[in-house]
Amino acid sequence: MTIQRSARLGAAAAAVLLVSACSSAGSVGEILGSVLGGGAGGTQVAGTVQSVDTRNQQIALRQSNGQSVALAFDNQTTVLYQNRAYPVTSLESGDQVQARVQQLQNGGYYTDSVFVTQPVQGSGSTGSNPQNVQSLTGTVRSVDRNNGQFTMDVGNGTVLAVSMPYGAAQADVNRFNALRVNDAVRFYGVYLNTTRVELRQFY
Repeated sequence: MTIQRSARLGAAAAAVLLVSACSSAGSVGEILGSVLGGGAGGTQVAGTVQSVDTRNQQIALRQSNGQSVALAFDNQTTVLYQNRAYPVTSLESGDQVQARVQQLQNGGYYTDSVFVTQPVQGSGSTGSNPQNVQSLTGTVRSVDRNNGQFTMDVGNGTVLAVSMPYGAAQADVNRFNALRVNDAVRFYGVYLNTTRVELRQFY
């Protein structure tokens, strides 16, 4: 782990908490260690995504026993589903996942890989109301095939990051793989925030 990553994760890891009804004495590290089955690193923890806090870079995960834990992540963390990589922001509340957890020297916990075992309601395109789907057009500025996303200029100096959904239709996967810089694109998508969109379908 580089010094840069340690510094970047310091604040996030300091906020790693066990969110559960249990309020017994003991350090967070002791409680979390018992929840994750002990061990210093490389531990696998399974659960259901409660939320993704992009500001504090944390994933809130609820385990089958009802206990919840927050795991720190960074831009090195990958989300994998059906042998494809996605950004952490693609995770939705209700997704069932298995995360690879490492313990940091300061006692915090960090995940570098999250494996989606079952998307919410069986599809990564759930969780958004139909009325939120919008038609978008623009010009491709970059393509990141490793993480299943691209950026596009929609005019007026606005650049959006567009991520592919879980289980995208093969036609959309083919269209994404064929994207090149400066291509004109048109698609239906849902805003995740003011600068990020999840694609629903190319047209």
